[in-house]
Amino acid sequence: MSINAGVGLAQFPFSGGAAFWRWVALCESGGVDSIWQNDRMVSREPVLECMSVMAGLAAATTRMKFGMNVASVGLRDPLLLAKQCATIDVLSGGRLLPAFGVGSPRAPEWQVIGRSSKGAGAMAEEGMEIISRLWSEETVSFHGKYFQFENAFISPRPLQHPMPLWIGGSSQAAIRRTARLATGWQAGGETPEEVRPVVARIKELALEYGRRFDPDHFGAGIPFRFGSWDDESVRRQCDAYQKRTGRDPRLAFAVGDGATILARVRDYVDAGIAKFIMRPLADGDAEMFDQTQRLIGEVLPGVKAMNAERKARLSS
Repeated sequence: MSINAGVGLAQFPFSGGAAFWRWVALCESGGVDSIWQNDRMVSREPVLECMSVMAGLAAATTRMKFGMNVASVGLRDPLLLAKQCATIDVLSGGRLLPAFGVGSPRAPEWQVIGRSSKGAGAMAEEGMEIISRLWSEETVSFHGKYFQFENAFISPRPLQHPMPLWIGGSSQAAIRRTARLATGWQAGGETPEEVRPVVARIKELALEYGRRFDPDHFGAGIPFRFGSWDDESVRRQCDAYQKRTGRDPRLAFAVGDGATILARVRDYVDAGIAKFIMRPLADGDAEMFDQTQRLIGEVLPGVKAMNAERKARLSS
């Protein structure tokens, strides 16, 4: 099992595009595994549109992978989303990590577009199946409750064969959807103890569907901060997390020094997680660069050491 650490963005904390691209270059040169962008289309806070970011990263990087965490299929057209992902994968040389979800029922997008979120899970599942088939089949016909396609096809199809398909969510429906359709699972705000049974259940259900789920295709996001729980950015994000999830942020966030952050990574590894989206709790260019540079210098070597430890145990 290979443990890898990328970085993720929810809001846009930079002064502008130039600072963002300098940060991307830092991640690329510093050995960060991947960059992940949240999907929010309606927000008073500055948030970039995730598919546009994916296209930009394809051009701005040569080594890193990148993905959406997660694109809301319940709010997007599956044919267009399949085509966008295929195009970006081809242009990036096969580095896109598509990750999909339903979309929160509390998201403001539903009210803005005048649609109810009721049935969004079933609709998103149909969309994910269509997307997966368009990536791999010459021609797709689909007749579902929400989507009907007759002889649909895209070209070029993705460079990756098979194309990764990560799914987020820990509801029973999301777990079953992941086991049936996905190649990877991405946790949301779950703590390590909450992640453990989800990982086990996905593996169990995948076998029932006649599928094998790779043990290193389970991921989690960790908000982190080299600093104190009293830092303004930490307090603000902790309050938002607790209101959104009802969970204690001290069980999921990592705040302190490099050893503290690595310890939280190990907590998730012990629960079955191998892929990480590290989310800097930072405001402005200077803090984002500082937090990312310290992640590169103080945490990524520890992740590399974890992989060496695992390899040594397996070969002994």
